[in-house]
Amino acid sequence: MSVTAGFGGRRGDDDERLPPGQYRVDDFPVLTAGPTPLVETDSWALTVRDDQVERTWSWDEFTALEVESVTTDIHCVTHWSKFDTQWAGVSVATLLDEAGVRDDAPYAQVYCYGGYTTNLPVEDLVDRVALVAHTFDGDPLEVEHGGPARLLVPHLYLWKSAKWIRGIRLVDHDQPGFWESAGYHNHGDPWLEQRYAGD
Repeated sequence: MSVTAGFGGRRGDDDERLPPGQYRVDDFPVLTAGPTPLVETDSWALTVRDDQVERTWSWDEFTALEVESVTTDIHCVTHWSKFDTQWAGVSVATLLDEAGVRDDAPYAQVYCYGGYTTNLPVEDLVDRVALVAHTFDGDPLEVEHGGPARLLVPHLYLWKSAKWIRGIRLVDHDQPGFWESAGYHNHGDPWLEQRYAGD
């Protein structure tokens, strides 16, 4: 794993916004489990599927979908939190609806360029804020932060907001992803400090 500087954060008047064990940072630390994939927008594609239906968008098709914007705090399992981050992208609910996939699947598997995977209950993607984000702080999402597009699920630890997303598959059975298989918590709620299996 590679890590940038930015882990000397602070606690202060905003403690009520910090989940347990977190500290605030003003920069945006970069953590990567392997090489950073460089995916050009002219070759990027996003596929949403279930066991019967599959829909794929090119970059131009994806960015033509309705854009939603959100300002939210984000929390990394490595204990830093960043307040008031600004994102824009396409809601996962919109993508599932546009794809015409089943509406009763309980789980989602997320696949990324570079081989990373993560798993989430579908309700975390449709009942709360969840975007496939392409913009951060008004600019195209930088590659080190998951550009050209990443999943954003801000109510969970940031490892669930998978970088360099290329696909979402709806399934009947939960299957742990990369970090979950390595001992991280299967759900990852920062307010419950669900960092590792057994927390």
